[in-house]
Amino acid sequence: MTTTFKRPVANWLIADLPKTERDELLDHCELVELSRGEVLSTQYCSYSHAWFPLTAFMSVMTSVTEHPPMEIGMIGHEGMLGVTLLLAINQAPHQAIITGAGKALKINRVVFNDLLPGSPVLLQSLQHYCFQLMMQMAHTISCSHFHRVEARLACWLLMAHDRVDGDRFYLTHQSIADLLGVQRSAVTIASGTLKLGGLIDYSRGRISILDRRGLEKAAGDCYTSLIRPLDAEYSTQS
Repeated sequence: MTTTFKRPVANWLIADLPKTERDELLDHCELVELSRGEVLSTQYCSYSHAWFPLTAFMSVMTSVTEHPPMEIGMIGHEGMLGVTLLLAINQAPHQAIITGAGKALKINRVVFNDLLPGSPVLLQSLQHYCFQLMMQMAHTISCSHFHRVEARLACWLLMAHDRVDGDRFYLTHQSIADLLGVQRSAVTIASGTLKLGGLIDYSRGRISILDRRGLEKAAGDCYTSLIRPLDAEYSTQS
């Protein structure tokens, strides 16, 4: 059995700020509870808020005609939804939906834009995170083309595990299949293999991570290439 894998229940971008910048930002944030399936942004529509997940995590989605939306990125407590506001573009480039229910901080887009010029550390951290998110999206797209469903599923489960407080979460095979852009039967087969290997357990949509190291081995480069940017320090010194 795996030892419970826990991340700090806080948003990394905010937690790393100097106290003055952090307090100024938090004074304008609202703590909210987000439900699974809730839509936070719609492609080509203006952001109403920027979002800093705490215990919730969300999927960044894209779609093509006659196909359901597919996940190309995941945002949890390591990041922010609305980072493209740094580019002075208010339109959301993609849809974002809540995949893992939980808490988040939200701040009005106009207020957020007004705060940025006086928050140099936050601005730099968001610039670095924007780069990280771009890398994550690019790698996710290449994985969807070149890697087997089993490795992609293992990677997705690990990424979700990184962003939840505990070893269990809820998501059906159909929901995961839609996120990965594959048939439900492919997820059923892949999850059966992971379950048979003692890496996970699942029942009626409840997924438990049993052997994280084994799951990392099953994911291979799918996962290690995605977490490398997240483990990098928000520092320009190198």
